[in-house]
Order: sequence, then structure tokens, then C-alpha cells
Amino acid sequence: MPYGPLLIVEDSDDDFYAMMRALKHMLPCEVVRCRTGTEALDYLFRRGVYAQAPVPSLMLLDLNLPGKDGRTVLRQMKQNVTLQAVPVVVVSTSENPADVRYCYSTGCSGYLVKALAFEHLRPALQALCAYWFTVVTLPQS
Repeated sequence: MPYGPLLIVEDSDDDFYAMMRALKHMLPCEVVRCRTGTEALDYLFRRGVYAQAPVPSLMLLDLNLPGKDGRTVLRQMKQNVTLQAVPVVVVSTSENPADVRYCYSTGCSGYLVKALAFEHLRPALQALCAYWFTVVTLPQS
């Protein structure tokens, strides 16, 4: 089954490159990165340079982004009929129960607290992507 890209919305270069190291050689699709909430919304809604962007198969979304934050991205995305079916996994340093509750009530498919050490992040991300790309059936765009 052909997959759309994995969209990673992450402003931290260190966190993004750690994710890429963890997922190296296991993704059946390309990875697209957006660094801000505004850029992610432009990608999702195919605005400007993203006019021809494919719908992602899965999105990993940081909450604390410059400008429009991840909560705004999630809310606007899940209000759109075309994008509602795209699974969104929030990957955040926040363990605040209010953030977790908000994200699930707004339509996220999962919430992963960023591990401080790479040896904890790697297996979590690998399990997450194995689940989304090999266990479940994703909607086709």
C-alpha cells in the first residue's frame, strides 16, 4: 500500500534529528518536516509552496511551537473533513494532564511524552511507527 508522507511538526533541530535517527531504515514513506504551526497549516491546507502537497499518512506534532502552537494546528486540522482521518500523535515534553486531555478531546490519536534520553525515545518512536505503518490500516488519500 502506498503511503503519504510522515509529517513531523517540530521546531527543535535536536529533537527532529533524534527522531530521524530513531526511525532510520524503518519508514515506508518520505518524511516532511514543518518547523512552525503556521507552516504545518500551510502544508495541511495546501497553501503557497505546499499547493501540491500530498495528505500525510501520519503526523507527529509538537505542542510548543513558535507562532501558532500545536493545539491550534490540531484543532484546525480536525475541523476539516478531508484531514479528520489523518492520525495525529502528539510528541511533547508536556506531561500536563490538561494538555493530554485537550489533545485527545480535540482528536489526536495518541500522546507521547518526549523522553529526555535517546535510549528511551528510540523504542517508543519505533513502536509508534511500527504500529501505524504495519499493524493498522491507514486511510488512503
